[in-house]
Amino acid sequence: MRVLLVEDDVLIANGICSGLRVFGIEVTHAATASDAEAIYVDDSFAAVVLDLGLPDAEGLDLISVFRSVETHLPVLILSARDAIESRVSGLQGGADDYLVKPFDLRELAARLYALVRRTQGRTSQTVAAGPLKLEPASGLAWLDGNPVTLSRREIDLLTELASADGRWISPEALVEKLFGLATESGTNTLNVHIHNVRRKLGSEAISTARGMGYRLGWALDSDPR
Repeated sequence: MRVLLVEDDVLIANGICSGLRVFGIEVTHAATASDAEAIYVDDSFAAVVLDLGLPDAEGLDLISVFRSVETHLPVLILSARDAIESRVSGLQGGADDYLVKPFDLRELAARLYALVRRTQGRTSQTVAAGPLKLEPASGLAWLDGNPVTLSRREIDLLTELASADGRWISPEALVEKLFGLATESGTNTLNVHIHNVRRKLGSEAISTARGMGYRLGWALDSDPR
């Protein structure tokens, strides 16, 4: 799972990034509201951890920006403002959860996983193939029961291959489905994502055959539960 952390205190941000990594959560850090907007537009995240006191804007103002891209994006406010008025204002301002500093990283990780499950729906489509279990809607993935971090594009790639139910998909068809237009640059980007998936899940995760294309390397389980 990948989250965007918007926090201007570098020491706190570094601690959160290191701590959440232990729980299988990859963190991208932005120190300002403008940096957060730029990063979010160019990437995809399962959730946002948001500080309120940013140097260039009020944290709450960012929520509408995030939600304009992803309507159901879970947002957790992480703030030293512990007054009940601040917590109520944050939740009424669009946040899904509010955690007061100082905090325990175990609780932050648990809240993030719970937010993603609740917001995206734990009953959503599940892909189970060999050692891989994947929840496309939430962006969560496990390999041999252990959490593994995949980007949104990598999730989409595996979901497309799984939907083919063992059939080969040509590179051109994959590029068009994932990026909307079959171009040379799109093919190069696809190759990068395939390389990254194999690096994270193993070379057998995606099979390839000349003149045929790609398919999921493991057979889908009949009962993914």
